[in-house]
Amino acid sequence: MNHIRVETSLRFEQNPNPTPATEREALLQNPGFGRVFTDYMVTIRYAEGRGWHDAKIAARGPFQHDPACVVLHYAQEIFEGLKAYRLPDGGATLFRPEANARRFVNSATRLAMAPLPEELFLESVRELVRVERDWIPSADGASLYLRPFMFATEVGLGVRPSSEYLYCVTASPVGAYFKGGASAVTIWVSETYTRAAPGGTGDAKCGGNYAASLAAQAEAIREGCEQVVFLDAVERRWVEELGGMNVFFVFDDGSLQTPPLGGTILPGVTRDSLITLARDLGLTVREEPYAIDQWRADAASGRLTEAFACGTAAVVSPIGQVKGREHSFTIGDGGAGPVASRLKAALLDIQNGRAPDKRGWLDRLF
Repeated sequence: MNHIRVETSLRFEQNPNPTPATEREALLQNPGFGRVFTDYMVTIRYAEGRGWHDAKIAARGPFQHDPACVVLHYAQEIFEGLKAYRLPDGGATLFRPEANARRFVNSATRLAMAPLPEELFLESVRELVRVERDWIPSADGASLYLRPFMFATEVGLGVRPSSEYLYCVTASPVGAYFKGGASAVTIWVSETYTRAAPGGTGDAKCGGNYAASLAAQAEAIREGCEQVVFLDAVERRWVEELGGMNVFFVFDDGSLQTPPLGGTILPGVTRDSLITLARDLGLTVREEPYAIDQWRADAASGRLTEAFACGTAAVVSPIGQVKGREHSFTIGDGGAGPVASRLKAALLDIQNGRAPDKRGWLDRLF
């Protein structure tokens, strides 16, 4: 299979019915999360023997595929999530898009899909943002969320990797991920379900991982919680991650701890950025296992002062309470703690151009 050959340069096809400016401005006032979409999308096709080709930016619209399309039967699908931010001078930037490009390649490799060259990934997201520059919100906390994804398009029912793929990028102006911008979330400890097992796809950003989390997430919502936290699949003891976010713990000595990457946890870009920022601020960060019983005991004793989840969509979300069949405890005073607040502010200030970008994380587009 030829994974490298590329027929590049995105051609542009005019959308005959773009959203009127007045309607667009109205939509940007309160976009919510993932409910409003822009006028254009990127598509690039792959075929074995030809490589990547037919790269274009065109009007966003539905796909038409055969009922025997491989993705519908064997779930060869991966995706990414990143944001474009409006800068104080009116320009725009992406945040660490090269990290998303690398992870997209890793996810494709794990699912036996044709890896998209990183430079083509970067070109696709950069050009879409430039085309959709008027859709980038300027309100505090808002951004343009980009969803690159790829799926198998070959027609056939044999259990094997597809020989054809479609890569696409859509864009969506977004506000806060949690309704009401919750100051702290309550999470449910899943004892029935696990998210990933050693040797599985836990460190790949594929739709199947999220589909597997939905029953547990639904249970969490029924129990009055916003999110679910998963334990390891072997001992059902070690905290791994939430349904779609990594997790951090803050202790009374000011140190932080987060579960280590090892194949069952998604290597989050936000997670990695917060580890770096915390260390830059002089804080100690450990990547070590943390047991659910220890979490409960440390919360009760006061040794644990904060816990928070993090991800591209929600950024930093303090965890106020933990519930489960055998668990019910509050962390600190149940609200947002100073360390989570400080790290969130530091990250957002860099992303939005309010603080110096000392590590070269911003990819300015215009």
